[in-house]
Amino acid sequence: MKRCGWVTDDPIYIQYHDNEWGVPVFDDQQLFEMLTLEGAQAGLSWITILKRRENYKQAFDQFIIEKVANYSEEKIQALLQNEKIIRNEKKIRSAVTNAKRIIDIQEEYGSFSNFLWSYVNHQPIINHWSTLEEVPANTELSKTISKDLKKRSFAFIGPTIIYSFMQAIGMVNDHLITCFCHPNQKGFN
Repeated sequence: MKRCGWVTDDPIYIQYHDNEWGVPVFDDQQLFEMLTLEGAQAGLSWITILKRRENYKQAFDQFIIEKVANYSEEKIQALLQNEKIIRNEKKIRSAVTNAKRIIDIQEEYGSFSNFLWSYVNHQPIINHWSTLEEVPANTELSKTISKDLKKRSFAFIGPTIIYSFMQAIGMVNDHLITCFCHPNQKGFN
């Protein structure tokens, strides 16, 4: 089976690539999870975060938006002591801030999913890259979404983080055309 070149032989990476990356996500809780993990990844490798994903789920109450939005200072301090996650104060506080902002968007748009997916008319962008070098780090659309989220006081949502987020939640399908997960390949689920 041919996969995208960034995938290592690590089972966690293979599972993520084969079953999650580029697959559309519409559930607000899952969207919040991926936004938080993408923010946590800033400056680190994605595998570093993937290997801690279960720890993040436990630490952040399964990414239940309402719970995270109401974290007390004591809970934040406990997270800063949790050696099983990345203990970066700005990243941890951004998760709490972003949960609050997602609730605001849910009240305005009905769901965070409706808000996000409206940028692409609720249809994933399917790219046709031949090489990893062609895949951009960010795009005009990720810059627009980042700017809009910044206006709403979200944190850790720069254009590159947002583009990675868009890839992770399937708003953008950046599987290489040679990868078995690309929609043009047989066997794509």
